[in-house]
This record gives sequence, structure tokens and C-alpha cells, in this order.
Amino acid sequence: MKDYIRFFRVEPRFLAFGFVLTLFSSFGQTFFISLFGQHLEVEFDLTKTQYGLTYSLATLCSGLTIIQIGRRIDTTDLRKFTMMLCLGVCFACVLMANAHHVMTLGIAFFCLRLFGQGLLSHTSMTSMSRYFTVRRGKAMSIASLGFPAGEAIFPTLVVLSIWEFSWRDTWMFAAIAVACVLIPSVLMLLRGHDTRHQAYLDSVQSGIDTISHKTTGKQWTRNEVMRDPRFFLLLPAVIAPGFIVTGVFFHHGSLLELKHWTQEWYAGSFVVFAGAQVITSLIAGPLVDRFGARSLVKLFLVPLALSLVAIAMIDLPIGTRLFLGLFGVTAGLNGPVVGAMWAELYGTKHLGAIRALATAIMVFGTAGSPVLFGALLDQHITMETIAWGCCVYTCAAMALSTVALQLRQM
Repeated sequence: MKDYIRFFRVEPRFLAFGFVLTLFSSFGQTFFISLFGQHLEVEFDLTKTQYGLTYSLATLCSGLTIIQIGRRIDTTDLRKFTMMLCLGVCFACVLMANAHHVMTLGIAFFCLRLFGQGLLSHTSMTSMSRYFTVRRGKAMSIASLGFPAGEAIFPTLVVLSIWEFSWRDTWMFAAIAVACVLIPSVLMLLRGHDTRHQAYLDSVQSGIDTISHKTTGKQWTRNEVMRDPRFFLLLPAVIAPGFIVTGVFFHHGSLLELKHWTQEWYAGSFVVFAGAQVITSLIAGPLVDRFGARSLVKLFLVPLALSLVAIAMIDLPIGTRLFLGLFGVTAGLNGPVVGAMWAELYGTKHLGAIRALATAIMVFGTAGSPVLFGALLDQHITMETIAWGCCVYTCAAMALSTVALQLRQM
């Protein structure tokens, strides 16, 4: 913890920038949107399959768009790029609050997933990985704390806001928060970024990192990465957390109904999810810096597999907190481990383009699970059975990632 404190004292603004982006990415995350699910199904007269399909199509389109927009971070001033994303999130929240047709709802979903869940997270993780080398793991851990912070704060606030006002008013409050908190914060926290970026350009041009004084290694292009078999063997593991957690969160109503758990208990249990994520993320950062992300990739899905066993086998209310806590452990490992892995494998010069591709594929995975889970639920297949199937997939993904990291660089 002392290392984190010293590190934050050296780079307080830029680390806070990474944190703020992941915090406000919550507005496009499934856990946040799913809290409105029952209201939206009633408002727009949608079945679970129709609702899941609308969300999945919007998410799929956002993934395709991320490939093109996400790579622009390699060539666009970070301040301008981030401000565009902030305005996009604000617009999406306003559109959501004023949606009266399912087409408008789909467009709002698209914007929330693109600018919020996709690009704000992408920008935070890419920036931390690009501009920090010796302490890359710790930087990504600090920035990743925005995810659990949002998961701890927003569910209860959303439930209370919907109860006191309405679901539409709640989305307008989100838009106001972006305009009055996120945008001013970004402008303040990125002051002096020119100096940092110039030092990074100097290290890339010279091939020697200015801090560690080590060679930067080969700088892979996105086309080269797409010809590397390791990339495709690693994808199932990269996709697994988003695919599975999105499906469970999106259709949590069916899980609560099956287990006889209350919405209030479920929302309150997100504190456990967030707490586990915070603790794990802080532990993961130093481990990545010491042992490298590649040595940890094959292990970070173990808690996810155990969480799925908990969903399938435990009916007591404590099961909510157990599976969310285990979800949180994998989520805490995911940011520092997977984020640093791309930089370790492929360098940082084209990291935005490479991460945009990986993020898009991850988003495709999150697009598939709501409609797939919804279709299975409509066929009266229980969440417990779905959990067992996801557990098998997770174990297979771990095996493939182990094989991938034993292959030599092509």
C-alpha cells in the first residue's frame, strides 16, 4: 500500500484521470442498465428475448464501431478524444431519459455501450498501459478501481432514485453528473499532458524507455497481431468475464425469482462485488509488475468458474454475496492482468488499435449473452443450468490461454 501512496503522490492527476473514466463508464455497463430492465420491459412491452435482442444488437453495433473509433487514440490528442467521449455519454443519458419508441431505446443502448462501457474504459486502460511501464500494473489497478467504485455506489442510488422519482428522471440525473462532474474533471486532470506525451514519443522513437532504460521491444501493428495464433487462443479467456457476467447481470431478475432473493438484497450485495474487486485489483497491480501479466492470465478465471458453481448450487441468500464476491475477484484481476498483457505481448505504439480490436471482440461477447440467455430462459432453461454450461466454457478458455502462452513469438 505504501508503494501505491508514493506512486499516487508522483502522478496524482493522471491516475485520477484513469479512475474517473472507469467510474463514469458505469453508465454504459450492464450492471447499471440492468437495474432498469423490468421498467423497460413494461414500458416498451418487450419479452425477455426481445429486450435481450435489442440490447445485444445495440452492443454488437457498438463493438463494430469501437474498432474504428478506438484506434484514433493512437493519433488524436488525448484531451480532444476524451472530451468527445464525455459528450457522447451525456447525449446517451439524455436520449435514454426521453426514449418513447423501441428504436430510440436501441439507439440509446448503442450510445451508452459505445461511449460508456466501450470507449471510456478503453481510453482509461490504454492510457495507463501506454504512459506507464515500470509501474504499469499499479497504474492499471488504480484506474480499475473506478469499476468497483461505480458498482458499489450506483446500484443503491439507482434503486432509490427510481423509487423516489422515476426511471426517466434517473437517467437525466446521470446526464447532469456527466456534464457537471466528469467533463470538468477531465479538463482539470489532463493539464500538462503534453510533457508526458512527448516523453512517450521520445522513448518510442529511440527504442529505449525513458524510465526503465530498457528496450521497448517490437511494436506490433494490428495487422500483425491478427496473424498471431496466440491472440486467437487468448480471446476465449478475454471474452469469458464480460460474456458471462453480462448475461447474469442482465437477466438477474430470473435468477432472483428462481432463488427467491429480493431486488433490495441483490442491489445491496454489490458492495461485496465492489469490495472484492478493489482488494483484488490492488493485489494484482504489484503482482503484474513483479511477475508479468502473462504468468497470471491462465489463473484469473478460476474465481469466475467457482462463482458459477455457487450460482448453480446455492439457494440461500448468502449465495448472492458469494457469487458476486467471486465475480469481483475475477473482475479485479481482469483490468490489470489482461490490460497489461497486450502491452507485454505487442508493445505500446499501436496499443490503441490493438486494444480497440480486443475490446470490440469482448463487446461482441457481451452482445451475445443477453439474447442467448434470454432465449434459453424463454425455453424454461434455468439460470442454474446456464451457469453449469458457462462453467464448462470458462475451464476450456483457461486451457486455451495456457496453450497460447507456451507458444513462441511468431
